[in-house]
Amino acid sequence: MSALKVELVAADRKVWEGEASMVSARSIEGELGILPGHTPLLGVLVTGDVRIATGGGTETVTIDSGFLSVDHDRVVIVADNVDAAGLASAPTA
Repeated sequence: MSALKVELVAADRKVWEGEASMVSARSIEGELGILPGHTPLLGVLVTGDVRIATGGGTETVTIDSGFLSVDHDRVVIVADNVDAAGLASAPTA
């Protein structure tokens, strides 16, 4: 199974980058679950948790609002503010 390439960016810095098997976040339309092979998507995110399932477990961050873009197994999440206290590791590349 292929992996998602995920990039999580705050207004002032790159917070996290790495591979994941799944990403979930809450949009204005409801909860989104992104798996490899997902169709292209642009979603507006609301305040809440973003969960990133990696080989080492699940990383969780809290955002205040932002957007999520999915295209060709690449997920980019951009938010004004990101509380990364829930990150076990920060594999930024």
